[in-house]
Amino acid sequence: MNQMALEEDLVVETPQGLYCPPGDFYIDPWRPVDRAVITHAHGDHARRGSSRYLASARSQGVLRARLGADIELSTLAWGEVVEHRGVRISLHPAGHVLGAAQVRLEHRGRVWVVSGDYFLSEHDERNPTCDPFEPVPCECFITESTFGLPIYRWQPQALVFEDINRWWADNRAAGRASLLMAYSFGKAQRILAGVDAGIGPLVVHGSVEPLNEGYRQAGVALPAVHRAQDLSKADLAGALVVAPPSVQGSPWLKRFGSYSDAFASGWMQLRGARRRRAIDRGFVLSDHADWPGLQRAIAACGAQRVIVTHGYEAVMVRWLQEQGLQAGSFKTAFEGEGGGAADA
Repeated sequence: MNQMALEEDLVVETPQGLYCPPGDFYIDPWRPVDRAVITHAHGDHARRGSSRYLASARSQGVLRARLGADIELSTLAWGEVVEHRGVRISLHPAGHVLGAAQVRLEHRGRVWVVSGDYFLSEHDERNPTCDPFEPVPCECFITESTFGLPIYRWQPQALVFEDINRWWADNRAAGRASLLMAYSFGKAQRILAGVDAGIGPLVVHGSVEPLNEGYRQAGVALPAVHRAQDLSKADLAGALVVAPPSVQGSPWLKRFGSYSDAFASGWMQLRGARRRRAIDRGFVLSDHADWPGLQRAIAACGAQRVIVTHGYEAVMVRWLQEQGLQAGSFKTAFEGEGGGAADA
């Protein structure tokens, strides 16, 4: 990408992360900086230690839950503009998790958009726990590519939740708990909002409930949940247990007795990923754009220059160049859904 960089580029690569030279601030820096614009609260985008943060108003609760209640945080409503050193900054919904934003930068008539992570699929669906992706016209679009391969095409989410509900109901009838492992922030809340809470009790790990509260404070409806220690063994035997992947093989699971385990992630599209995790089931459910979704987002913003980051850059860059677009890539300190894994 460096050979493509122009003197007037609004975003460049640095050891600290993506940097806006005219504005003198960073976007999702992976090292502490003075001014950080944060797209969302996943650990690969929101890091501790920076002096000042700017993020969407919708993300305020979860950001403070993760980075500390005392961080110096300024927030913007969707589409609200703030100007810093001549750069006009606004935030726009990305559809990924609560408060996830695309960052629009305007300077001397030029417009760039940094997508962060976003959700868009060929089925034109939305993540019900956050505001839907909003195409933002720009001349340069910095896009994620976590699932930037043609094999990644998501099923309609209604079918995925039907499958999860059926698995849970069958386990409950057999007298065993259903352990569904998912990232504590974002995926866990999407699961809770999507499953049929009438099947049985919902139990969440201690790392999930504080983030649930951030969602509730933002007006997102989630069903009632329980802590494992608050239920009898009989109730636990029919529960759906939503917990981070780190619980796999841990003593915490002994309280549930017999259980079936599963993992919810876009990576479950690949059978090898399921085998490596040694789980009973894998549910393909992602909060990132699939291959058609990436294509739709790029086309919708109208950018003639696209910079790819966050996974499978070479494949996406080659495809973009075949479409006649100017394309290159940025390397980041984290790839794929690693932020979610780290959060766990």
